[in-house]
Amino acid sequence: MQLSGRSAIITGANRGLGCAIATAYVKAGASVLLVARDAPLLQSVQAELRPLASEPGQQVETMPCDVSRPDDCAAVAARAEQLFAETTILVNNAGVYGPMGKIEDIDWEQWIRAVEINLFGTVLMCRSILPRMRERCYGKIVNLSGGGATAPLPGISAYAASKAAVVRMTETMAEEVRGTGIDINAIAPGALNTRLLAEVLAAGPEKVGAAFHERSLAQQRQGGTPLEKGASLAVFLGSAASDGISGRLISAIWDPWAALPEKTEQLAKSDIYTLRRIVPEDRGMKW
Repeated sequence: MQLSGRSAIITGANRGLGCAIATAYVKAGASVLLVARDAPLLQSVQAELRPLASEPGQQVETMPCDVSRPDDCAAVAARAEQLFAETTILVNNAGVYGPMGKIEDIDWEQWIRAVEINLFGTVLMCRSILPRMRERCYGKIVNLSGGGATAPLPGISAYAASKAAVVRMTETMAEEVRGTGIDINAIAPGALNTRLLAEVLAAGPEKVGAAFHERSLAQQRQGGTPLEKGASLAVFLGSAASDGISGRLISAIWDPWAALPEKTEQLAKSDIYTLRRIVPEDRGMKW
């Protein structure tokens, strides 16, 4: 029960990875406030998770919210304050792919909307909860990144740009709270077979590119990365085991994250698991 006695806000918790993280958190002993726009679906998830709560006083609550709206995010933080003695963890999972196609062809309003949800939604939730974490000198923020953060995604530019921004924002906020007892990290959960994959396949190769579409088809056939991989990393980053690990983008499938507590000091002094510019010397060249 790694999260026993802790409480968490989880956005986008009504389906896919968000639901998997919520399930893992409840099983690990955490009280949770599940947040998403679809209220009926949230209530369905709540009904499934409440029987899993085995700790005394453990709660599974829900609240409809559009994370791109400042007032909604502030209301979620206030609701968590009412429900829990303190909110230990914030998991920013809510996200969308946005419009698909060439940048000059896509619907601009949809492009902006994707950035509002993926980037602004993450920042707004952090703004709402950070003052309370600062007061208590402790907290854990887990931001969801994705493949768009570390490699180009032609045809899915809103997602790629916003997720790269989430990682840099994670690193920046981690520096802003350094020394306060608050850890802020980002997760790369792997290639997931969720509704986002279905959207890519529905868009077709003409919008997302033949190579990416073919990789997505192969991912669908092979089953993709289990949701539990990302959920397990989210539990680790919400637990005391990860204290002192901050400002990192960690891969659920490629990085030895379970062993990172032994490397905390080395990690803090390095740029490992961060975004950085590659220079010629990094590739053995002198220009």
